[in-house]
Amino acid sequence: QVQLVESGGGAVQPGGSLRLSCGTSGFKVEYFAVGWFRQAPGKEREGVACMSGRDDGTVYAASSLGRFAISREKRNETFYLQIHSVEPEDTAVYSCAAYSLPWYPGVRCSISESTYRYWGHGAQVTVTR
Repeated sequence: QVQLVESGGGAVQPGGSLRLSCGTSGFKVEYFAVGWFRQAPGKEREGVACMSGRDDGTVYAASSLGRFAISREKRNETFYLQIHSVEPEDTAVYSCAAYSLPWYPGVRCSISESTYRYWGHGAQVTVTR
């Protein structure tokens, strides 16, 4: 059974940093892509970044470049989303998700929500003074 479990959410002050974790189980990560998404109050969910489980290739949303970093710990197949210099606009529910990514040279993961089949329950991040 595929499972993704987020952790590390909470309250953070503007300008601070936060690292979210996504624990995975029930699937071979090398055959999947894992992505991070967020949904701010009153807004649609948007893709933040993704990583290919085969070659660790990454894709970032244009709005995520510079302050967000996706990474992976292969030992326990945990994915991370590091957020630097957080802003009030980063307040959102952050979710990790996965989909089967057939590999071929040059393939890249997608940050399109509709691509993803498996989802975690999400973690709330609140940026407040």
